[in-house]
Amino acid sequence: MDLVIFDLDGTLIDSSLDLANAVNATRANLGLHPMDHDTVYSYVGNGAPVLIRKALGPDFSEDAVASALQFFLAYYRDHMLDHTALYPGVREVLDRFKGGNIAMAVLTNKPVRFSQAIIDGLGLHSHFRRVYGGNSFGQKKPHPIGVEKLMAEYGAARKKTVMVGDSGVDVQTARNASVTACGVTWGFQPETFVAYPPDVLIHRPEELVEMVTGRG
Repeated sequence: MDLVIFDLDGTLIDSSLDLANAVNATRANLGLHPMDHDTVYSYVGNGAPVLIRKALGPDFSEDAVASALQFFLAYYRDHMLDHTALYPGVREVLDRFKGGNIAMAVLTNKPVRFSQAIIDGLGLHSHFRRVYGGNSFGQKKPHPIGVEKLMAEYGAARKKTVMVGDSGVDVQTARNASVTACGVTWGFQPETFVAYPPDVLIHRPEELVEMVTGRG
């Protein structure tokens, strides 16, 4: 592969507890009871506005959701590295790709400033030449604009580009860009692969090495 594009939450990082805590802090600010963490995780993947809309439900107006979103973003900014960490084995794979001069990028629906701050905080700044978030373009994943932009910037061939992610959103993104879709089963939403099966499904980060390099 010429280019490996990674989703962030549920793929490279386990941010589940920090996201759930931020959602429940937002709900508490509105006098609502905490939400089950697994339910919060099922809402992750389409960006913060969708997450907060789903977390509040249909009874809240658009203005109320917009206000809650601002609270959520402010809270999450201050707490996004309280518990968030790389999944086991991820750092070793990224180090190996970096040492082998394999181009890597991040394409997530999380706001870009938060995404970059997390990557920097986890010591991965030098691994990714580009980090694009949900507000980097006019459309979020599964729109292919982010993949198309990255392929152009890296000079990567479509048939040698892979999108790696933990949900059907990432598979749809790969399909829309006509690149290889690699699903990971350790993330937030592996059940969504039933409706959107990836080209390759891996269970451990090390399996990505063989897929990308042809070597174990």
